[in-house]
Amino acid sequence: MEHDRDEPPLPTPRGPLSSGVEAYLRGAGRLPRREGIDRAQVYGDDLQLALYLCYELHYRGFAGVAPEREWDPDLLRTRAALEQRFLSALRTDARVHDSVAEALRGLLVEPVHGTGVTHFLRDEGELWQVREYAALRSLYHLKEADPHAWVLPRLWGRAKAGMAAVEFDEWGGGRADRVHARLFADLMTDLGLDTRYGRYLDAATAEALVTVNLMSLFGLHRALRGALVGHFATVEITSSPGSRRLAQAMRRTGAGSAAEHFYDEHVEADAVHEQVVRHDVIGGLLEQEPYLAPDVVFGIDATGFVEDRFGARLLGDWRASRSSLCAPVSRESTHIS
Repeated sequence: MEHDRDEPPLPTPRGPLSSGVEAYLRGAGRLPRREGIDRAQVYGDDLQLALYLCYELHYRGFAGVAPEREWDPDLLRTRAALEQRFLSALRTDARVHDSVAEALRGLLVEPVHGTGVTHFLRDEGELWQVREYAALRSLYHLKEADPHAWVLPRLWGRAKAGMAAVEFDEWGGGRADRVHARLFADLMTDLGLDTRYGRYLDAATAEALVTVNLMSLFGLHRALRGALVGHFATVEITSSPGSRRLAQAMRRTGAGSAAEHFYDEHVEADAVHEQVVRHDVIGGLLEQEPYLAPDVVFGIDATGFVEDRFGARLLGDWRASRSSLCAPVSRESTHIS
């Protein structure tokens, strides 16, 4: 089929839930039952991959899967059950701050002695670890800004204008060669990684899948628009210092000029974005809908929670001198179109 050319293949299932969803997408099986969803580990590979499969139909889909599956009523019911487990767990596990002001202060303060992934890569990471990090982050960066765009029709006034301004920058300011997803593909090329969309889905850990699923969860639900804004704020506010460390890591490990440029670009751009997000997007949203403040806090806290889990998985594996990927990554040279 013509529409299959740029769509990624379906990944290898990781359990009964993802097997059931994938079989249904192929037209060769039944969707998983609710009791199976209720028994599954909420942050585990099987449930998170099943949810990712459902969400990806709203992006580029999969090769061999009919576009009509995006709004299939039975599949949407299954997705809703998966989402209910995920959202309920997050509301229990990711409660940290009591107010937007407190949550934002937490994002703005950089620890004197940081111990996260960007600190590790800057100070002692090896090139193979930089490549693994890029492969895992490609699930987001090759669709950078897209999940956040779903909130635009749900905002108005100052919040909408601020959000659109930042998104416009993320999409290259109208220049295809400046789109951040394009810049990340260039980074991947420097690292000898395959830049095809979805190429490293089979290699992604459950912790990596959770970080991408969180954005899709928030973006696809109008009722969670406040949480999506909180997620967006967390990404933009923390990006500049983290990108500075990653740019230093790219230079130290000899990753390449395009790899350095991607993070250099984010140091400058996201320092400006942070001001717009705090004052215009969050400020404008809460001026119009003050009752969404708890949702903004939830979005900030949930983002921190899933990113901390992702970082702990990476650092635990790397400090034990083992790969953090579910499948090996060989050197490639394919560009995205």
